[in-house]
Amino acid sequence: MQELTWWQHGIIYEIYPRSFQDSDGDGIGDLNGILQRLDYLVQLGINAIWISPIYPSPMADFGYDVADYCGIDPIFGTMEDFDRLLAEAHRRGLKMILDFVPNHTSNQHPWFLESRSSRENPKRDWYLWRDKPNNWLSNFGGSGWEWDETTGQYYYHSFLKQQPDLNWRNPAVQAAMFDVLRFWLRRGVDGFRVDVMWLMIKDDQFRDNPPNPGYRLGQPSSHRLLPMYNSDRPEVHDLVARMRAVVDEFPQRVLIGEIYLPVEQLMSYYGRDLKGANLPFNFHLLQCAWTAEAVKQVISDYHTALPKGAWPNWVLGNHDNARIATRVGTSQAPVAAMLLFTLPGTLTMYYGEEIGMTNVPIPPERVQDPAEKNEPGLGLGRDPERTPMPWNGTPSAGFTTGRPWLPIGDHEAINVAALEHDPASMLQLYRNLINLRRSNLTLVSGALQSVTVEKNVLSYQRIDDKQRIVVLLNIGSAPETMTVERGTVLASTYLDRVGQEVIGSIDMRASEGLIICLKTLIRDVPPGSEGADMS
Repeated sequence: MQELTWWQHGIIYEIYPRSFQDSDGDGIGDLNGILQRLDYLVQLGINAIWISPIYPSPMADFGYDVADYCGIDPIFGTMEDFDRLLAEAHRRGLKMILDFVPNHTSNQHPWFLESRSSRENPKRDWYLWRDKPNNWLSNFGGSGWEWDETTGQYYYHSFLKQQPDLNWRNPAVQAAMFDVLRFWLRRGVDGFRVDVMWLMIKDDQFRDNPPNPGYRLGQPSSHRLLPMYNSDRPEVHDLVARMRAVVDEFPQRVLIGEIYLPVEQLMSYYGRDLKGANLPFNFHLLQCAWTAEAVKQVISDYHTALPKGAWPNWVLGNHDNARIATRVGTSQAPVAAMLLFTLPGTLTMYYGEEIGMTNVPIPPERVQDPAEKNEPGLGLGRDPERTPMPWNGTPSAGFTTGRPWLPIGDHEAINVAALEHDPASMLQLYRNLINLRRSNLTLVSGALQSVTVEKNVLSYQRIDDKQRIVVLLNIGSAPETMTVERGTVLASTYLDRVGQEVIGSIDMRASEGLIICLKTLIRDVPPGSEGADMS
């Protein structure tokens, strides 16, 4: 793997810090809690941790409303705690990626307090102010414009009114934010995940968005309009390139973009000459139906669209979407894991997926997420997938000695301690798949070929000049018999069959995934029989 950088062959593990481990009994996870669990992460086999925002914040949107980009919120600890965590992570061979939130600040950030103090303030143009609002909507419901009594104008907010959008057309804003990146890079962080990268620039004419002809009642109110003029503007790519240039001032760092766009638009964020985001997050497996045909189409479309030389990436879970085991069902969750760990490129997983965590129902009186509070009843709340990590079967799950900030749910059977010594557990499957990937370069950078569906089984091959591996994923509830070339089973989602010889066919159980190393190298296969190369 010497020819690949750490982020190319690495597995990134997202930590939602409020919910990972509490060290001081206040019911909220913190930096020292993450420190306590670093050895667990090393044993799991991941390469890097990505930590959701830990900056000082009023917590209107739980850290995505930043009041100081160069500090640590006391809820999570101190800068000394951060430096200690970073040093200990590096000592264990782990990289650390921080969340960067450039689209908006908190309305309590000193920049905004200055901006709203008067129309003549030097920082007035750091935000988007208008005498009259246009029709742009907030992603959290209602108008995106908020009246400010002090100065008699409206300011724009893509999310909560407590999250005013920065004016990234202002060179002073760019300089200040790039200095924020340098502050953390000099401190030793290994890269950034950039929040809502595709929203950073808005139309300079503030034109109204057109109606969405596909809008239906019951959808979020923000879907009533097509966000033509307040998202994915052409000028954003120049900003991303400048951001990448700052990150490239420091060796071996990575820039990751959060981008929810169709695949063709997503690819543009790699940038001209691949000088945009190193990894524009690929969320298309998060959004597709869980059928063999739908997954095949996502894989094929993504690889067909990938620019030459661009490095692929895959995401199956994060803090904004239902957990895998809830989305696809507990019986299919192991199959989804095998899918993730056998696709080419960089992989990102979400804390707790390795033990099969599911969404936890949140009673109305304990709802925290503003997305749910602003538009109740639409199921927009993200609390169910952000609940505390269950470390053991005690009442507080080993997460805290206090009252957890969100309910923990039914964790007596699904917790780390219970699964640790179960050889047939989801945790053991994740460890096995991660170890197999880390020891097998073919699964990281080998060509992806022959993506096909037969019955309910998705199959594809990973190929390089040393190995041919076939992956079979039964995305169905019935057994299937599959024709397979002669080979040896490397892994099964049932955690058996390792080493079993395959000659001609194999009987797959319901919801089973198999990884099989074929005996014949690709150069020995007759021409035309190997399928299309989508590497």
